[in-house]
Amino acid sequence: MTDNQTWITEVTLLGFQVDPALELVLFGLFSLFYTLTLLGNGVILGLICLDPRLHTPMYFFLSHLAIIDMSYASNNVPKMLANLVSQKRTISFVPCIMQTFLYLAFANTECLILLVMSYDRFTAICHPLRYTVIMSWKVCLVLVTISWAFSFILALVHLILILRLPFCALHEINHFFCEILSVLKLACADTRLNQVVIFASCVFILVGPLCLVVVSYTRILFAVLKIQSGEGRRKAFSTCSSHLCVVGLFFGSAIVMYMAPKSHHPEEQQKILSLFYSLFNPMLNPLIYSLRNTEVKGALRRALCKERPV
Repeated sequence: MTDNQTWITEVTLLGFQVDPALELVLFGLFSLFYTLTLLGNGVILGLICLDPRLHTPMYFFLSHLAIIDMSYASNNVPKMLANLVSQKRTISFVPCIMQTFLYLAFANTECLILLVMSYDRFTAICHPLRYTVIMSWKVCLVLVTISWAFSFILALVHLILILRLPFCALHEINHFFCEILSVLKLACADTRLNQVVIFASCVFILVGPLCLVVVSYTRILFAVLKIQSGEGRRKAFSTCSSHLCVVGLFFGSAIVMYMAPKSHHPEEQQKILSLFYSLFNPMLNPLIYSLRNTEVKGALRRALCKERPV
């Protein structure tokens, strides 16, 4: 490695290049969104833990989705908020790489958890008599463990491929966090292997699960249409539509970000897309599940009634 190909110690996150007055507005707005993300997902997680009626496989998976959303937002947003009110927008290289690793790990885990949730709904609606046998607690634990373990292993592969590269470009990342495509632009070596692995992992972790989700919900749709009871059909549609909203928001933005041709989304558009699934999607998930789910709303009412003084 030559003298100009050294291990950099810190990089500058350019973030949103706007007027200082607008930066304060964005700081207040994003702080509100981040607070709502932590509060909403924290409430969902607390209700699932405390209410015995929600101790079912569906809400077990939903609790993991809430944990992922809080972790995912907390990995990216605090540094972005600090940079909006600070003149020094540097981050050490090691924390930057860790941010990239965790961001990939949590994103991968969310993809797989959403897939597992669709399988749970498919089993509940298409095989209701065998549901408790198919989705036993042992099976649920195995599915969740595999999702977390595989996601972190895949993120570790990306991390190793990044660390093998020499960095000698300008130490500036035109993003609000250490997003993997932006980090690769700092390298002064051929990154084609990294690009190929990123695309291949997107096919496996995004397109594959999305196709399986579509297949599951196609079969669910036919099963729901056969339900004679209007109330049963309405309840099935309500539960599944909530999950479909989350799937569409997350997979849609991620596929556009990582699988569309680069010319179709310049750097500023990349920031907006990243902001969408780093902050907006984790904030919307608990709202979607709570506002469209009678069981969650019922658990919230019961929890509030217990807190009222006699």
